[in-house]
Order: sequence, then structure tokens, then C-alpha cells
Amino acid sequence: MKNNFLKKYQSVYFIGIGGISMSGLAEILKSKGFNVSGTDMKESAETEHLRRIGITVNIGHRAENITDDIQLVIYTAAIKQDNPELIAAKHKNIPAIDRAHLLGMIMEDYAYSVAVAGTHGKTTTTGMVSDILLFAETNPTITVGGILPTIHSNTNIGGEDYFVAEACEYFDSFLQFHPLVGVILNIEADHLDYFKNLENIRASFHKFAQNISSEGTLILNNSIPKLEEITSNIACRYETVGLEGNANWKAQNITHEPDGKNSFNVIYNGNCLGRVHLNIPGDHNITNALSAFAVCYTLSLPTKCIIEGLEQFHGTERRFQKKGEKNGIIVIDDYAHHPTEIKATLSAAKKIHHNTTYCVFQPHTYSRTKALFDSFATAFTDADVIIIADIYAAREKDTGIIHSKQLAEEIARHNQNAIYCGDFEQITNYLKEHCQSGDLLLTVGAGDVYRIGEAFLNE
Repeated sequence: MKNNFLKKYQSVYFIGIGGISMSGLAEILKSKGFNVSGTDMKESAETEHLRRIGITVNIGHRAENITDDIQLVIYTAAIKQDNPELIAAKHKNIPAIDRAHLLGMIMEDYAYSVAVAGTHGKTTTTGMVSDILLFAETNPTITVGGILPTIHSNTNIGGEDYFVAEACEYFDSFLQFHPLVGVILNIEADHLDYFKNLENIRASFHKFAQNISSEGTLILNNSIPKLEEITSNIACRYETVGLEGNANWKAQNITHEPDGKNSFNVIYNGNCLGRVHLNIPGDHNITNALSAFAVCYTLSLPTKCIIEGLEQFHGTERRFQKKGEKNGIIVIDDYAHHPTEIKATLSAAKKIHHNTTYCVFQPHTYSRTKALFDSFATAFTDADVIIIADIYAAREKDTGIIHSKQLAEEIARHNQNAIYCGDFEQITNYLKEHCQSGDLLLTVGAGDVYRIGEAFLNE
């Protein structure tokens, strides 16, 4: 471990260790020889995996879990200051840092670090970069916000040359990173409970760009409004990616196949580097693939490896993931929880040959549903039938500011067939009654809406 701060500690405790990012970081520290333990609120596949590799996991946050041998505490942004374990650590004068600080410190250990940021597409693009590096046998260390089928995990423990991380902007977390290569896929209004407005979000992404190593490169989408504000006063060089306009990286001769998949020529500064065949649908994923291509080309990987690595990428779990087929009805699940993501998902689905599109949407958090209400109301134009589930609260409490029924009514006002069904059993029964052979069923949202598709397939 090169980081001087982390060198001082051997026993590290994670509050919220079962989270998809925290569990990955715990595993990385374990591989580096640290004594790792932690706690979470409930058992999960992640907590079971951590125990299998020798990490002690407590269930339930209790002050007595913070024993005297613990030297450093890591906590997630979701942990409040009144958490009993965090309070106990402070009473014992045990240093405590958040997850983002730890990830930034770990990143410093690697010669070639990549951080993928953006309002949308982070997990998919991080997965693409990871699969390319894996195919090229660079032995990367990976931490991504979803399960990558290639490694059957969200984490890969590799060597100490290449490091790939998904970089989340929430709470300004990604400002703790100083990567060699940074990616900004897009910048839109989200997490307004923290940022308050788009201006603050753009300022945060600008700071992320300024943090990229002076010897490094920023890859960013040329469709980002007022791009010059994001690239001003940055120390690194930058290149742009886009389907239109004057971008360094472009896709030409795009072919949409009957199953929704895409193929295209990769053009870099006017030169064709080859043709890519993507195994995932959607125009947005063409842009994601161009960004991944640009990252790996910047890292001097052979073009042939980049193309073949992209072709072996089949997505990550919960990103336009085909869950199965029943009675001629295809069921697809997607993590989309922002209006732009929903539009992209439904646009991709439209290119797949089918009859009626049923879209079950579970809004994620009351604050996001309220803040983006008008945008949500017009995001479902490519769906034939929209079924709205109750809001997934996540970290929030229901204060009565918004209800899913209001969203369903607003979508219906835009001449769309939208209904509020509420609970999962009612929705599953509706789908069983109405879906027919040749239809496409999409479950959409960042909560547990995927359970509806699974129930539909299993009954």
C-alpha cells in the first residue's frame, strides 16, 4: 500500500459493508493484507461472500461492535452522524473516513487509473472498459456499481497497474479521485436533494475534470451543453466523443440489427480504426462504447483487443438485462431511474421486434420523483402501457410530498395509457391478465422492481 495515510492502519472496519461499493472496497483491502471487518443492517449475497473470504460481518449497527483493536472506520454517505457505531468510533478517537476518501486513496496505488463519471451510463461504461482490459490480459483491479457477468461480481482483485472505478457524483464523492483517465458521459439534473440545481452539478463535474492528472486525459461527450465551461482551466488534455458534431471520436455507418443490437465503424480524428459489433442495444450504448474505446486507446491497448473486448461485453446485471421469456413474452429489467435513462431504455426496446410494450416503473425516492416530476411525465412516449408502482423510499421517509398515483395521472394527461397499481402482487396479476405472446415487458427502476418480472416468469 503506497498511500501514507492507509499505511498507518491494519485493522479496518466498514459501517455498511454490504453495499455494492463498500463490499468491493472491503475485498480490495483484504487482498492487500488488512484485517477487515464490518457491519450491515441485513444479510445479503454480499455479506455471505465477504464471510467466505474471511471478513467478519456483524448484522445490526451497535456501539459494542467498535472494539478497541479497530484502527480505522469507513462509512458510506448513507450513514448518519447519529449512527451508534460512528459515535462509538468518535468516543474512542478512532479515525473515520467516508467511502469516497478510501476509494481515492486506493486509486493512488495504481499506475493507470480510470474513473468513469456521468449522470447516466457509468456502470455500463465502466463494465465495457473492464471487459476490454480483462480481454487484453492486463489483470485490472475493478470496482463497479453492478454485477459484471465476466467476473461474476462487482469487484475484481487484479495487479497494481490498472484500476477501473465507477465515479459517483452524489455528495461530491468523485472529487476525492485523481485518475490518470477520467470520463464524463453526460451532465444532467439529478440528486437535487444534495446539489439543489444543475449549476451546482456542473460545477462539481468541472472540479472532477480539474482533478485529473496533468499527465492524463479527459474523455467527455460533446453533447454536454457549454462544454467549454467543463474543460476550462483543466490541467490534462481532453478528447470528445459523440454521434453528431465535431467530435474526436465518432461512430459511422451504424447498423441496427433486428434484435436491437448495433454495429458501427469507430472513427478517430477522421480515421477508421475498425468496426464494432455490440451485444447490447440502444444508441446511448454506442456513445458509451465510444467512450470505453477512447479510454483504452488512450491507455495504448491494441485496437484489435479493444474491438474484441467490446464484442465480448454482454452488459451488467440490471442494465437492459433479459430476465427470461414466458408464453412468448420477453421480460427485460433495467435500472433506469432518471427520465433521460427511461427514454434511452424505451428507445432501445422499440428497436426489438415485438408487439405491445408494457413498462412497469417504480420511482426511486420521493425527492427525485418530486424534483423531476414534469420530466418523468413525458419520459414514457415509447411505451404502450405504463404501470406505476409505489415509490421506492431508499434512504428517505415518506413525508407526503408526492405519490405514485399523481405521477400516473400526469403521464395519462399526456395521452398515454398509464395506470397506478401500487403493490407488486396487484401489478403481477395485471400483467398476467393483459400480456400476450409477442409482447415485451420492461421492469424499470433502481429499487426492487425486478421482483415483478421474476414473479411473472416464475408463476
